[in-house]
Parts: sequence; C-alpha cells; structure tokens
Amino acid sequence: MFSLYRQMNFQKQYLKSKPVCKVIFKLSKDEAKNAEKVFIVGDFNDWDMAKTPMKKLKNDSFSTIVLLPKDAEYQFRYLLDDGQWENDWNADADAYITSPMSFEDNSVLAV
Repeated sequence: MFSLYRQMNFQKQYLKSKPVCKVIFKLSKDEAKNAEKVFIVGDFNDWDMAKTPMKKLKNDSFSTIVLLPKDAEYQFRYLLDDGQWENDWNADADAYITSPMSFEDNSVLAV
C-alpha cells in the first residue's frame, strides 16, 4: 500500500514494498498559462527537455507520474511550450535553489 503526503501541485506516495516514491505532478490551466505542451524537467531525467511530457487533461490542466528513488532531493522546473520555464511556486516545494546555469531558482523535491 501507499503512505500519502499531499502538496498543492504534487503528491508523494511512498511505496511500502520498494524504496521508491511515486510523485504525481499537476499543473493547473492557469499555472500552465494556456500552454499546449508542458514537460517536467529535472535531475531525475538529466534535464532532458523532451523526456517527461505531462498529459494535457480535458480541463486544460496537465499531469504526469514519476517514480523516484527515496532519500534524495531532485531539482526540477516545468517547461511550457518549449520555451518558458516555470517553478512549482504554488506547491510550497521542499526548497528552492539557484540554478548554476541561469541564476534563476529551481524547485526542489525531497523524497
């Protein structure tokens, strides 16, 4: 079964049978700024801008699931329509760290 820790824009579900956390990322229509495509990009996918697309839902929000090894921290951002970067500001991310590449903040997820 799962133990659940709820955030506003993402949910963490710790698997009891494996050292893994199932993270469900969500981005509302307003947060996505009416984007047609959204990708989640971060340490967990080597900052590959095309590797982890989010599914656009009927209400124009976006969602995706990522399985992450426990006891680690991951920096991430959302990429809207292949050009605009956004953080998970409304999710009260576990932390924010200045990116060495752009000097903007990255959201940090601790699992």
